[in-house]
Amino acid sequence: MKRWIGLILAVCILLFGGCGRATEQSECKDAEDDAPTIYSKPLIYLYPEEETEVSVKLDFVGKLTVTYPAYGDIWEVTAQPDGTLRNHADGKEYAYLFWEGEGMRDFDFSEGFVIKGEDAAEFLQEQLTEMGLTVRESNEFIVYWLPRMQENQYNLVSFQWENYEEAAKLEITPEPDNILRVFMAFKGIDKPIEIPEQKLPKLTREGFTVVEWGGTEIEG
Repeated sequence: MKRWIGLILAVCILLFGGCGRATEQSECKDAEDDAPTIYSKPLIYLYPEEETEVSVKLDFVGKLTVTYPAYGDIWEVTAQPDGTLRNHADGKEYAYLFWEGEGMRDFDFSEGFVIKGEDAAEFLQEQLTEMGLTVRESNEFIVYWLPRMQENQYNLVSFQWENYEEAAKLEITPEPDNILRVFMAFKGIDKPIEIPEQKLPKLTREGFTVVEWGGTEIEG
């Protein structure tokens, strides 16, 4: 009897044990490829020239997993020139609008940068400053991503522009005079590779200015 029970258990493990020996490797890979991409911590800063009523709509191709303040189908805030926001829905004060989500998207690594993990802080400081982020914005970006990047031997980094715009459209009223949406995709690699260096835009901070930053770490 014990022999039959053991045999039945072994068969069950082979049939239903996920990516085990009885499962085709291609099926396992497809399952991994179908895993959603995590769009981590996009923060939206609003800087009008004077106190302004602003509405922000986010059209994300995917599932929003968390927002702060809570996002129904729109954010409506009173924005101050220093970036302080008062949310109409709850009357509370915020420094920025925050969201995260899960979506399916291929990221472009045809251009970018290869940097050592130990050089990640210096790299981010240099590139974010060059793009026009303030010290505060850069610091908030770096303290979030640095712990992940510095653990890698090397990082393959590429900032996403058209891809990100297609995945997460923003509709802001009144329309900003200048906007910069920084979304960094990166993955850890064991050794350096050759890749054309990416040319990055420079934000002009004049008039009603909007800054957003976020990113994703590609596993594997």
